[in-house]
Amino acid sequence: MMMFVGSPDKVYILDKVEGNAQQINGHSLYASVWDIASRTATPMDVETNPFCAAGMHLPNGSFATFGGNNAVGPGGDNSAPGSTPAYDPTYQDFAGTRAIRIISPCQGDISSPACSWYDSPNGLQMAKARWYPGAEPLADGSVVLLGGFISGGYINRNTPNGDPAYSGGGSEPTFEFYPSRGGEPAISQFMIKTSGLNAYAHTYLMPSGKMFVQANYSTILWDYNANVETPLPDMPNQIVRVYPASAATAMLPLTPANNYTPTILFCGGTNMTDDQWGNFTAPIINTWDWPAETDCQRITPEPQDGSAPVYIQDDDLPIGRTMGQFIALPDGTMLVVNGGQNGTAGYGKLTWSTLIQGDMPFGESYAAGPVGQPAIYNPNAPAGQRWSSAGLQTSSIARLYHSSALLLPDGSVMIAGSNPNIDTNTSTIFPTTYKAEIFYPPYFSAKTRPAPTGIPQTLSYGGNPFDITVPSTSYSGNANDAADNTTVWLIRQGFTTHAMNMGQRIMQLNTTYTVQNDGTLIIHTAQPPPNPNLFQPGPAFLFVTVNGIPSNGSYLILGSGQVGTQPTQPASVLPASIRADSASGSAPSNGSSSSNSNQSSGATTHTGAIIGGVVAAIAAVGILGAIFGICLARRRRAAAARTGSASTYPMSSTNLGEGGVAAGLGARGVRSSDSSAFVPLQQGNHSTAQLINSPYQDEFDGRGSEQLGRSGEYGRSGEFDPYYDSAPRISTSAGPQKYR
Repeated sequence: MMMFVGSPDKVYILDKVEGNAQQINGHSLYASVWDIASRTATPMDVETNPFCAAGMHLPNGSFATFGGNNAVGPGGDNSAPGSTPAYDPTYQDFAGTRAIRIISPCQGDISSPACSWYDSPNGLQMAKARWYPGAEPLADGSVVLLGGFISGGYINRNTPNGDPAYSGGGSEPTFEFYPSRGGEPAISQFMIKTSGLNAYAHTYLMPSGKMFVQANYSTILWDYNANVETPLPDMPNQIVRVYPASAATAMLPLTPANNYTPTILFCGGTNMTDDQWGNFTAPIINTWDWPAETDCQRITPEPQDGSAPVYIQDDDLPIGRTMGQFIALPDGTMLVVNGGQNGTAGYGKLTWSTLIQGDMPFGESYAAGPVGQPAIYNPNAPAGQRWSSAGLQTSSIARLYHSSALLLPDGSVMIAGSNPNIDTNTSTIFPTTYKAEIFYPPYFSAKTRPAPTGIPQTLSYGGNPFDITVPSTSYSGNANDAADNTTVWLIRQGFTTHAMNMGQRIMQLNTTYTVQNDGTLIIHTAQPPPNPNLFQPGPAFLFVTVNGIPSNGSYLILGSGQVGTQPTQPASVLPASIRADSASGSAPSNGSSSSNSNQSSGATTHTGAIIGGVVAAIAAVGILGAIFGICLARRRRAAAARTGSASTYPMSSTNLGEGGVAAGLGARGVRSSDSSAFVPLQQGNHSTAQLINSPYQDEFDGRGSEQLGRSGEYGRSGEFDPYYDSAPRISTSAGPQKYR
């Protein structure tokens, strides 16, 4: 599953071609757009198979996906009559290995060409076929595309590995650019060196304009213009972090305190040895028996003191994870979700140790032991104290291969997917999962969240600062303390797939303040530093966080909005801070909330007190693969009663003591202010709380299930739920004809 926030109110979703029950234009559905405000999903058509593509934002706010799989039919292959790698007549998908698909999120009719996916087997094409390619945006807004498979497999090599460059036609060791720079794509020696374990290589643009690249257990700094590679230290203990080991990997927040110096964090993955990995067909060992790593390592690729880059041991994960995923939160911490305790990503019908599919204990999955409890990493905490799972609820839904997570504009995290199956399978131990969840981080326990004004719609690289106004109703307590503890965050959520958020970055903008006598805070805010390598041009969300409580995010565009050299100006110069000793905020204290806050208002994305103390809940939804309509639950009364359904497979948490899962939602009606919830979106769950003054409000009102299937009514999108028998089906567009 692939997801990205395309606009303030829309999440776009792509999925692999398979036998989903929902149809569009005579074939199974594998694309949609979810409207956040109305909680309804609308199907979209794409023609080429986007399975395991890369994706990235573009400078004008559009998004592109690159590559994918050959055409497939039932069984995930070409065994059906008439099926070929170029086209399958049953699923009606075209090969996507060279496809470039582009969408410009808009507010119009999504069936119109302007709002639809531009995708055609005869449309935009890469120079080379790429499946699982690496992707990274550049300072001019273009994208580099690195490596990949040609036509799939477990890892991209044969055994013995006599052709590490091309694997007999199965691997692509070159790189290219979008928009194309012309000419034949050049060979990356790093792709040859890391043969077999370089799918979805980890790539991060550095302040110098060079690129940090990590694959297998090797690391380089890469001048992609001259194609010159500078070796960096190997990953300690030869732990593999790329797919299918799939460690949680992210760039830590760029802040004034670290002088905007990038540090990359790797957590989890696996230390399987080279002779255990296998080849295109399958792993040598039974991966589901092999424990995932707890090890975390940091590296600063371009230290500002001139020292040599080195990997530094960081605090271990609370529990080992493969397919864990980092999400940057607007309080400067990093959330990790999803994954398994054992094994790797991927699926298959055998391993070289278990040759009969019926003997595989977890269906087609190469992983086991789903990890259901999130954990939060604080990069500024002392060593030994950076991880916490205290009070974070455990999900009962396995999130293994093909699961995704994404920060939403209100600061919550959408989690969806999991499908370690060759084709749709809803009855196996780790099934094709049609349920989504929303995780509410601890800051949702606040009764009031900041309501800033004055946030611009565009930012520049350097230039004049701007003022953000935070009213006294946005916080409680001493105004000077609140001003001292106000941060402004620029966050790009990225394109999420395969436990990665391609292009994800978080930057704290430099600020000073003026405290007015009435408690109003004027936050003088610098433009991003005049170096587009630090935060590449394109869409982002700006959050204002006061005393650890973020506002809703405001959508903006950084840079010129065009591919090309970005204009820069001198760094912003901020005035000195001014304090007012007698001023204070007028909001209620952010302790446990009262239980009678259930009125709503027509708030904007900058407004709103939220229910505090009850960070417990999510609600009912009909979902299909990549298609789903979600309603945010009314959480107060449901929180006391719901403990989540039992799993039919083993789930793991990192803290089962008091305040964790054992205490659970059933133990008390209102959770303490330091707790968070992670509850499945369940059908038939008519709870009764809401996000007060949030743009995402639940309209359930105790109505019966017979009323919940109509599109756009009461928060449920039943027409896209294959298990909702009486759901009406909406008419669909045949797609953008001009691209056919």
